[in-house]
Amino acid sequence: MPAKTDTEVIIGGQVLTLSGHESEEYLQRVASYINNKLSEYNKLDSFKRQSSDRRNVLIQLNIADDYFKAKDQIEVLKQDLKAKENELYDLKHELIATQIKLENTSKSLKETQDKLQENSKEMVRLETELKDLRK
Repeated sequence: MPAKTDTEVIIGGQVLTLSGHESEEYLQRVASYINNKLSEYNKLDSFKRQSSDRRNVLIQLNIADDYFKAKDQIEVLKQDLKAKENELYDLKHELIATQIKLENTSKSLKETQDKLQENSKEMVRLETELKDLRK
């Protein structure tokens, strides 16, 4: 487990120390995300008119909404990945079956060509025999 990191960040104009096993860059990114949410909502007059407690709850609700939407999106992507893996599996098996069919067809074609060549030789031999008999 990585060492614990203590990082000073500024959130909503206040300097806070965040601690965690994540990198300093990650903790700064989290603080930046929260600051962006605060900035986004502080542009709204209706948000500014709310009490501090209500504003905090609204921000928390919005962050929770982002979290659950991201979690749902991950689930959708996992399902898409599973479907694509299944499709790839099916395509690989279809490819193998087609390759086997091609090999069998090529073998059959070779056998048929060999037989045709043998029959052609036999036909020439028989024609020669027939000519000899007619003489």
